Amino acid sequence: MSAPPLVRSILATDCGSTTTKAILIERGESGYRLVSRGEAPTTVEAPFEDVTRGVLNAVREIEELRGRRMLDGDRILTPQNGDEGVDLYVSTSSAGGGLQMMVSGLVLQMTGESAQRAALGAGAIVMDVIALNDGRRPHEKIQRLRQLRPDMILLSGGTDGGDTLRVVEMAEILAAADPKARLGAGYELPVIFAGNQAAVPMVRECLEKRTALLVVPNLRPTLERENLRPARDAIHELFMEHVMAHAPGYKKLMTWSRVPIMPTPGAVGLIIEKIAKRDSIAVVGVDIGGATTDVFSVFQEVFNRTVSANLGMSYSVSNVLAEAGIENILRWVPFDVDEVELRNRIKNKMIRPTTIPHTLEDLVIEQAISREALRLAFEQHKQLATGLKGIQTERTISDIVNQSESGASLVDLLQLGLLVGSGGVLSHAPRRVQSALMMVDAFLPEGVTELAVDSIFMAPQLGVLSTVHEEAATQVFEADCLIRLGSVVAPIGAAREGQPCVTVQLTGPGVDASPRRVAFGELVVLPLPADGKLRLTATPEKGFDLGAGKGRPIETEIRGGVVGLIVDARGRRPFQLPSTTAERIRRLRAWNAALSVYPREV
Repeated sequence: MSAPPLVRSILATDCGSTTTKAILIERGESGYRLVSRGEAPTTVEAPFEDVTRGVLNAVREIEELRGRRMLDGDRILTPQNGDEGVDLYVSTSSAGGGLQMMVSGLVLQMTGESAQRAALGAGAIVMDVIALNDGRRPHEKIQRLRQLRPDMILLSGGTDGGDTLRVVEMAEILAAADPKARLGAGYELPVIFAGNQAAVPMVRECLEKRTALLVVPNLRPTLERENLRPARDAIHELFMEHVMAHAPGYKKLMTWSRVPIMPTPGAVGLIIEKIAKRDSIAVVGVDIGGATTDVFSVFQEVFNRTVSANLGMSYSVSNVLAEAGIENILRWVPFDVDEVELRNRIKNKMIRPTTIPHTLEDLVIEQAISREALRLAFEQHKQLATGLKGIQTERTISDIVNQSESGASLVDLLQLGLLVGSGGVLSHAPRRVQSALMMVDAFLPEGVTELAVDSIFMAPQLGVLSTVHEEAATQVFEADCLIRLGSVVAPIGAAREGQPCVTVQLTGPGVDASPRRVAFGELVVLPLPADGKLRLTATPEKGFDLGAGKGRPIETEIRGGVVGLIVDARGRRPFQLPSTTAERIRRLRAWNAALSVYPREV
């Protein structure tokens, strides 16, 4: 699908679970820029049961704000004619719970994980992973398949030319379960088979008459190779043909756009992948919502996405408390809080999910919870973003000392170039430095890492736009979507508080070029211009490492940002907060004051 040769205006919508967001992009003298945005409640549920009503309402808001006609009754005017209509319309969707899938593999830790990565990367929520070695008996698997009613199933297993009997066994379990799709009573459930190609005839015989079976190349053709692209493309194709076509109003919405509607997280992943590829850097993106937290990463040119379905800031906030423990949340609060009171605050937030903090203390506690939600989501991400498991490697004498193993996490914080935050608690924090510090505390970046936030969460619209008009998507992403906060310098190592840790020096227009020595335990910020590039020289003390080796300086180019250059000399590996309450509060207050995190001491 390609865009018209001259695109003057683009309308893009994202149909979320609760809100439908529309943005209008126009081409001006400086390229493509966001000019207006509108929002309206999503109308996929009763009483409307027509997603296009919410889309039209969001677009009408833009019409009023811009004084420009874009609708002709109940349809979007395309192409642009004079000042009316738009040249291109694209959309993403996560309404109605998004794309919900079950995946299956022979071995949970091998093809099971590969199938999970394929589904997550395509923007799905993985409801369950079924494998021969998952500890459940066949009738329990059949019962589970019947209970969950997914939108789609991805069946994988076996390497090409390997065992076929076990693969067919999984297909037989699926056939016996005869699961029904969540939407569209009476239509066949889409099943994608991406396993051992030698088993295709038998799998067809087993499933073709009961399901809408689609066969694609094996996602794990050999133990050493993963081939996820055909399975991901098939998921997007079936998402449009089957799932969306049966959701209320989507059939009409699909006729408005020449570009296929994409699942929202899949579109966000696309833009993260493109930025990593364009700048040749490792990128981590996080989107923290009310119910779930998505983490995206690109390390060693491998894209991964995970969904922490039980970690969020409103509907799932009690799960954050349960998983992190009250001590871990309290460690980020710079004042005494009664545990019972904190528990009550969190439970109140869960039953009244749309409330926002009323006092500064409320805000501090919400941001403390978000640190733990982000930390836990990132821990879960690191467990799935791994190299392939089960690979047999030839070991040498040196490997006896250095025991590297298959399935190691791909996430290397020293290689991380850009950390992007999104979601209400990060994008709408009253001060940008609060967003920066939440991400630093949760992800604990090492070496030198750039920080940014998505201003109004338009990454989904730009992701789907990038499939047909990469130039417009990239220009708007840089100019209007991404707010660059600055960079963080964090040496690995530990020492006593007050001992020398690192010296940093900036060179470039608009900055103080004198070297700044930072002692262990300190957190300081050096102002940077809002944009442009500068030269950074950072020299760690003996015993500290910034990626070049202990005590060795690094020189690198950094971008400007609205927060500045944060020098985090609080230590890494391990990062520890004081164990006594009084000392912990003293240090937190000192760090907050050094960065002017809050308008007054709390």
